[in-house]
Amino acid sequence: MRNLSTLKFLNNKIAWLYLLSGGFVLSTALLGLLISSVQVPVSTILHIIIDKSLSLGWLEDIARNEEMIIWNIRLPRVLLAFCVGASLALAGSAFQGLLRNPLADPYTIGVSSGASLGAVFVLFFQVTIVGIGNFTLPVVAILSGFLTLLIVFGLVRLSSRSLAIETIILAGIIVSAFIGAIVSLIISLSDQDSMSQIIYWLYGNVGMRGWSHVQLIVPFMLLGSIILFVHYRELNALALGEDAADHIGVDVKKGKTYILIGASLLTGAAVAVSGSIGFVGLVIPHLVRLVTGPNHRYVLPLSMFVGGGFLILADLVSRTIIAPKELPIGVITALIGAPVFALLLIRERVGRRG
Repeated sequence: MRNLSTLKFLNNKIAWLYLLSGGFVLSTALLGLLISSVQVPVSTILHIIIDKSLSLGWLEDIARNEEMIIWNIRLPRVLLAFCVGASLALAGSAFQGLLRNPLADPYTIGVSSGASLGAVFVLFFQVTIVGIGNFTLPVVAILSGFLTLLIVFGLVRLSSRSLAIETIILAGIIVSAFIGAIVSLIISLSDQDSMSQIIYWLYGNVGMRGWSHVQLIVPFMLLGSIILFVHYRELNALALGEDAADHIGVDVKKGKTYILIGASLLTGAAVAVSGSIGFVGLVIPHLVRLVTGPNHRYVLPLSMFVGGGFLILADLVSRTIIAPKELPIGVITALIGAPVFALLLIRERVGRRG
């Protein structure tokens, strides 16, 4: 009887968390569409979105400039911020679950740096792969991020038989530092225009993008998300350790491969369209796990919603705090994320002592 009541309570709690996270995303999205230098009423915003989405032809009484601002500038920016934040938070929760450590995320283990190098290479040499055209940037970023991950794990294997989290993070830092040097070399060899473009991109931003960038990230985001959602049981089993997971019948090697591929798809696509944005994949899954517990059935989707809403909010702050100028969104996430994560670490250490 007690087990039944506990299960009912948990289900009610999770349902409320889904409602709250959904409300958070909708609220931040509405704020992102509403707040700017040009004020557009909420009714007009909804009118434009519904009409454009369903092709109803009701926009004769809407000013052309308002239609352009909402549909071509603000809406794709909000959607892109959500997709990037959701992808990074989801990838971070997968890496943390796989490596059993809250310090693991796409940046600390080098995946993001590798994806950045691939994207910078495409931007610098203006590479276009025949057959995929506009998808060259995310494809190269994803492949270079995954290759970097393989290099990190290769270094760990060479240095020690066990995949200790400390060794993985140290290897990730070493590889990231080396990749950072290569990126700096490419920047130093660039002309003034290319240098400005690459540096601005590296800071992390979702502004001055359009529907084309949303179309670039969505297929990879969906594929990576599906892979991770399908394999949440493997993440739960791996949280007990590889030996324990193998003992209960989990194909550890196959599960790890799928999880790494899914997380790399999400990271590479996010980096390709927005540049380097830190702390989303580090802090958001940690906060979600504090509320939901370790079950990745709930950690993964809630991390995705909260991460997406958080980045919409961070983007809103970045473009309004010193308006009409904009701060890079990576600066805002670092200013918010670093202190929050430091507090979480202190809280965890105090809790262990207690």
